[in-house]
Amino acid sequence: MFRRKANLVLVHCTRNMSQQQQSFRSQAPAPLQPRPITIPTPRKTTLSNGLTLVVVEDSRLPLVSYRLAFRVGGAFDPPALPGLTDLLAGLLPEGTQSKTSKQIADEVARMGASLSAGASSDYTIVAASALAQFNDPVLDLLAEVVLEPSFPENEVELAKQNTKESLRQQRAQPSFLASEMVSRVMFGDHPYSVVAPTPESIDRSTRDEFVKFHRTKLVPNSAVFIVVGDVRYDEIVSRVESLFSTWERGEELVANFPAPPVRTKRTAYLVDRPGSAQSNIVIANSGITRTSPDYFPLMLMHTVLGATASSRLFMNLREEKGYTYGAYSNLDARRTAGTFRASAEVRTPVTGDSLKEFFYELERIRNEPVSNKEIADAKSYLTGVFPIRLETQEGLTDQLVQIKMLNLPDDYLQNYRDRVQAVTVEEIQAVAQKYIKPDQAALIVVGDGASVLEQIKPYCEDIEIYNTAGKRKTLNASGVTDPAGTWSIEFETPLGQSIPATLTVERAGSEFTATIHSEMGDADLGTIEINDNSFHANTSLEMDGDAVEVEVSARFEGDRTEGFLKLQNTPELPFSGSKD
Repeated sequence: MFRRKANLVLVHCTRNMSQQQQSFRSQAPAPLQPRPITIPTPRKTTLSNGLTLVVVEDSRLPLVSYRLAFRVGGAFDPPALPGLTDLLAGLLPEGTQSKTSKQIADEVARMGASLSAGASSDYTIVAASALAQFNDPVLDLLAEVVLEPSFPENEVELAKQNTKESLRQQRAQPSFLASEMVSRVMFGDHPYSVVAPTPESIDRSTRDEFVKFHRTKLVPNSAVFIVVGDVRYDEIVSRVESLFSTWERGEELVANFPAPPVRTKRTAYLVDRPGSAQSNIVIANSGITRTSPDYFPLMLMHTVLGATASSRLFMNLREEKGYTYGAYSNLDARRTAGTFRASAEVRTPVTGDSLKEFFYELERIRNEPVSNKEIADAKSYLTGVFPIRLETQEGLTDQLVQIKMLNLPDDYLQNYRDRVQAVTVEEIQAVAQKYIKPDQAALIVVGDGASVLEQIKPYCEDIEIYNTAGKRKTLNASGVTDPAGTWSIEFETPLGQSIPATLTVERAGSEFTATIHSEMGDADLGTIEINDNSFHANTSLEMDGDAVEVEVSARFEGDRTEGFLKLQNTPELPFSGSKD
């Protein structure tokens, strides 16, 4: 009897514990209260030549981080030389008046340090970091590459060839084509519209152009030198004054850029990529500059709508519908202009269904107040990740660069969490209605035009169609073209060269066969299946006695054809041509 009662008690206790555990697991734990964070106060001075020096003493680790940031980015490229600033930045550590590229690299490696340079649309940065014991030599080296770059001809040519190769690989990526078209239609004549150079502009970028741009644009009165780490303020000021004392002022920068175009209606821009298995969708509206008073409410709205994997777009298009691996929004706020975008890469057959869900969510964020839980979760997320961005020396340094280059207030970091917490539900809906305008949006789709054109039409009557080279074209998805015959085509290489070829399509009853003859080699595509005036085939190409796998996709429209050829392990080569 005693054993039976004990068993009953044990069963009862086990059942209660199980119920408590299930109850515990069914509810997410409440977020912890924000912990106070200590943000060091930078000390600032301005040298006689106009160079601003910002120093943060941090002796917790024997490390030092440097950022020499210039308020000159790709937006200041000469109109005929897009990409010049980025090329120049990459060349700075590649040779000085007294050191070769290899000697610089060896010296950096010997110290276990880092030294690099790069440019964005708004600014250029020369960055270095090292153990505090190498503070002097790494600072000497940074000053040398900034003040005495030699731009050796061999390094210039190498950088140009590498940039062309990178451009060739970029143009094979649908995401790049989408970004290129978004920038083009959203920014118009504003220099933000240019996202990459062309092979022609790369060829025009000579050593003399680099020397001239460096002398006139990378000047101390447009720069901020940020030093964070195990240094003493007085000592670093003395060292910087000594190293940069001969650096002369230049002309003040004038950012007199054209305003982005004002959108008044929804227009679709279809980048036709025949044979593409997915559609890259971007829906864009005009946005804000980084110093806009609407920044914090818009950031909260963006967090609710599409910033994370728990935001509305992601939960709808991925978790509920399964159309994509991820759907997000993007708040692109730069120094002089910006955009707000919603985007996803979806399977081609569900392009139209995805657009339906995008526009549903965009309308919902405009017309319905966000819930108290959504705004609380968004604030918790933003205030929670904020300290993580500052916990490393490099993270703090990068935040200080953002403050100085984008003209943010000096107390931005100290007030960040308070500004986030102060945003209200009403403010979120107000900025949503102000900046989310589906009826005036630019709708960009990169995908197989024949498959997605009819899916786009219910959501946009005005549709402009482009090929992957950015040239306007027409597309008749419903017409019937006879593909049989000989087609003279030209392949476009990323280096701007054209390779002539012949595509021959023969009809045998209801079946078609195709072959390609070119100086690259000959490819027998065998029997091809024509659907919607298009075909897609895989075969091999005989090149220098070796068989190379090749993928070919083509579409026929009247007496015109276009498509792409993709060799094994290489980007796509687009082609176009006409019927003989």
